[in-house]
Amino acid sequence: MKTDLDQLMEAQSVDGLLITGPAQQNPAMVYLTGRRHLTNADLIKKRGQPPILFHGPMERDEAARAGLQTISYSAYPMADLLKASGGNRSQALVLRYQKMLADAGIQSGRLLLYGRGEVGTALSFYTDLQQAMPGLQILGDADEALLPQARVTKDADEIEAIRRMGQVTVEVVGCVADFLSSHHARDGRLVKADGQPLRIGEVKNRINLWLAERGAENPEDTIFAIGRDAGVPHSSGNPEDELRLGQTIVFDIYPNEAGGGYFYDFTRTWCLGYAPDEALALYEQVQDVYNTMKSSFVVNTPCPPYQRQACELFEARGHATVLSHPETGLYYPERGLGVRLEDTLWVTPSGQIEVLAPYPMNLVLPVKG
Repeated sequence: MKTDLDQLMEAQSVDGLLITGPAQQNPAMVYLTGRRHLTNADLIKKRGQPPILFHGPMERDEAARAGLQTISYSAYPMADLLKASGGNRSQALVLRYQKMLADAGIQSGRLLLYGRGEVGTALSFYTDLQQAMPGLQILGDADEALLPQARVTKDADEIEAIRRMGQVTVEVVGCVADFLSSHHARDGRLVKADGQPLRIGEVKNRINLWLAERGAENPEDTIFAIGRDAGVPHSSGNPEDELRLGQTIVFDIYPNEAGGGYFYDFTRTWCLGYAPDEALALYEQVQDVYNTMKSSFVVNTPCPPYQRQACELFEARGHATVLSHPETGLYYPERGLGVRLEDTLWVTPSGQIEVLAPYPMNLVLPVKG
């Protein structure tokens, strides 16, 4: 949790954090500022001190909504910095950051970088900043030892944000199910009122609309793949594919709060109209392993043994897994089959394991005709 940051910084001998970039689709920035309309900002935290948010002057009100101490970039006039650097803009920016870090009480020690930006520009800039501040070690969190570790444990507000996204997600999944079921079947495929086949691209467009109506967005697309593509790990699906009866559809949806907040991750597998025996048998095996694993979870137990146990259960049913084969999951593109089930779980303060947004696991979606 955020309240653990100072303790984690001390344990990792980290003196400061610098998070840079916009406050949209920038997880590290959103984590400490919330969802704000900041096109570019820098958050600097010294160990043992509250963060300071540096921002553009036009976004002072948005920055203030974060509830942090704020300092406008206008406190470091670019004209003065350019004059001091002999007109060199890159060096002027280095001078600005030196002053910002000094105002945050950081001029030496270990500084961890987080954020979002263009990689080449960032490499050049931080190389120059490091040369200008030899007493400061500027480092990346390569071992994910600090912010990711803090984010593993969620406070009550975070859990409620994820739960809300879960509810949005399953509502939209329900909309998709109803939309598909509302269509008539003709010649083994779903058709629209004009007799034209319903295609995956139209379904995905509606998914994005239904998410937007509920204050969510879909920055990483949706997996909605049918037939052969359902058997290809993480194939997002072909927009031109028709919705055909009896073929497995892998529907993996992972939207987040508009502006780059918390995500929810969820997968179901469907067949339209009916499920062939082969698809039904595969689905029942996946669902059985899902239920077995879910009932076996024990709080404070590392996850790798559960991964191995799940693989062993599938291997015993005749399926290759990562124990013997590089592909994960039950995917058979040559047979036009793929099955995946996924829910997001959390451990409550009392030690209970709970699905944040329950949804039925029916394989077959009925269709008209």
